[in-house]
Amino acid sequence: MIEILTERSEWNNIIKTVEHCDFYHTYHYHYLSKGEDETPILIHYEEEGSSIILPLMLRDIEGTSYKDVTSVYGYAGPLCSTKSLNFENTKFKSELKKLFLEQKIVSVFSRLHPYIDHQEEILANIGEISSPGEVVYIDLTLPIDLQRQQYSSRLKTYINKSRKVCSVRKGTSEEDIRAFIDIYYENMRRVNADESYFFNDRYFYQFMLSSFFKTELLLCVIDETNEVIAGAMFIKMDDIVQYHLSGYKEEYLNLNAIKLIIDTMRINATEEGYKYFNLGGGKGVKNDSLFAFKSTFSKNHKPAKFWKYIVNPKVYKDLTEKQKEFLSDSTNDGESNFFPAYRQIPKSH
Repeated sequence: MIEILTERSEWNNIIKTVEHCDFYHTYHYHYLSKGEDETPILIHYEEEGSSIILPLMLRDIEGTSYKDVTSVYGYAGPLCSTKSLNFENTKFKSELKKLFLEQKIVSVFSRLHPYIDHQEEILANIGEISSPGEVVYIDLTLPIDLQRQQYSSRLKTYINKSRKVCSVRKGTSEEDIRAFIDIYYENMRRVNADESYFFNDRYFYQFMLSSFFKTELLLCVIDETNEVIAGAMFIKMDDIVQYHLSGYKEEYLNLNAIKLIIDTMRINATEEGYKYFNLGGGKGVKNDSLFAFKSTFSKNHKPAKFWKYIVNPKVYKDLTEKQKEFLSDSTNDGESNFFPAYRQIPKSH
């Protein structure tokens, strides 16, 4: 049996049946993340006591009667409740393709989750899975001092200096959240971030209020003046801590506040019994300066994986041909080939 769920309570009930999941899989996160033209959907498949769930964002393909699906920002992909390690996916593959064709879905793109098992087994021979880069994580099962031994020597120096003049505290008040939003926006403008990173204010407040996962806002303040100079949002669910959003005031760059914040979360999360502290990768999981920064904290890396599936090759080809004259050499999310090709931004943009 395969079905599409869109209702909050059904989604939440199904999520509870799997052993491991992350906040990226929740209805709440999909609802907060959705664009005007996107509908959160949860595909639910059952076979002989085994269950597979796949959260996606459904989108219309402008000017056609067709649709496609993509994943939320972050790490999603399928989850399963099966205890079998040798899941045979032939029937699932057939049912999934049939469902997609019935819904006039042309293509599927999803980032997979580096710390959740069996995703590749579930998706075996359904489209293709590629790994364009890596993500960095701190192993919180190690003793705190052994974790710190993986820090680069320069990072240790920066954190020690920062700790002499700054402190890190939890942000809980409306004033704290507002301060972080302002710093985050300032940071995004400074790095000329894509429009998609400029979340509305409601996004931040709803994150802090969520009962589906634990959001922790850490702020770095100068001891002498109590001025907030940086902040970061971390999301805790299951055995994983995710480094979600951060920002700092440019005039205090030399105080290395973000480094101090990450170090503080590492210590706190270890004491709270979490297993992975995911720092993520570079922009589009490229091996860039952001990836280099994160790698100063840990030598532990995992492959970042993307799932691409062309459900209807003929329609995909037709849509791509129509777009071809506008296509540029730019890429999306660090991929060497933009996917789906018919959504590539025209050169004039």
